[in-house]
Parts: sequence; C-alpha cells; structure tokens
Amino acid sequence: MRISSAQPDDVAKLLAFREEASAWLRQLGSDQWQRPYPVGRLLATIEAGSVFMVTDGGATVATITLDAQAEEGLWTEEELREPSLFITKLTVARSHAGRNLGGRLLDWAGDRAYRSGVKWLRLDAWTTNVGLQRYYLRHGFEHVRTVREGVAVNGGPRVSGWLAQRLAAAAEHGFEDVTLSPRCEE
Repeated sequence: MRISSAQPDDVAKLLAFREEASAWLRQLGSDQWQRPYPVGRLLATIEAGSVFMVTDGGATVATITLDAQAEEGLWTEEELREPSLFITKLTVARSHAGRNLGGRLLDWAGDRAYRSGVKWLRLDAWTTNVGLQRYYLRHGFEHVRTVREGVAVNGGPRVSGWLAQRLAAAAEHGFEDVTLSPRCEE
C-alpha cells in the first residue's frame, strides 16, 4: 500500500469516504459526521498539503489529515508551545476495515511527527464516540481532557473535544511513502 499527498482532484473521493464513514457511524447509533463537510474547507486543507491518502492497487482505501495547526479553543497556550502535529479525519474504507490500517496510519503519523522533530502527536475525537476513544487509547494515546464548551470551527456546537496525545516516535508502518509535504519534513 502506498501513502501520498491528496490532490485537489481527490475532493470527490474524500467526500465519498466521509459519507461512507458517516453512514456506518449512523448504523452504529453515532451522531458523528452527520453534518455535510464544507467542500471549501476540505480543498483548503488539501492545498495546504495536510491531507494524505492510502491506495491499495488503484483503490483509495484510507485518508488522514496531519497538520501543525490545532483547532482553536481545544489546547491550552502552554500545550500549544510544545511542538506537535495534529491528526484529524482518519478514515478507512469499510472494504479495508479490520486490517489495522488505521493503526498503521497512526504509526505513520507518529513517525512523521518524530522525523519532523515534534514531541507530540495529538488529536481531538468525537465526545460521544466512546468506541473511537477506546480505539485511540489502545493505540497508545493518553486522554488529556474533554472540552465541551465553545463553538466549533464550522460555527456549530463543539462535538469533537475529547483530547488525546502520544509521544511522537519512530515506527514501522509498512507503507510506501511518496508524500511530498515539505512542511512536515523540516
């Protein structure tokens, strides 16, 4: 499997990924990702070089966003002074679920953070998705706190404020890494 930087013409694939994940989460009884994701915001993160895609043969099977910028209002000023990379929108195609692809992406992100010289790999997860929170704990993240107050980036209520982190570390992830984001390679 190969990991590469997403391109602007990947927007439709990424939106379809999110819709597939949203439908699956809805079947599980979760309200996560039930609002449409703004296309302009997705395109901006792609153009910033923060979105990555995993392909298996010709099929796109996973995506992750890895960025040096945290969502406003989640992390303290002291925490933000610590060098960190932030994971969002980790999604695996249902066709590839159960193969530890998400865990490998977390290792890839941790390895990339380590190679970038940052201390922490951080994330914020959906506050009501306890299964997702347990998933991140199983993958070495430690819960920092849950932020429920405030307004999310899209203007709605804060719903993704379960904060967790793990130390950045070198890792074997098994992907052919052809990413091109110089920001993360400094």
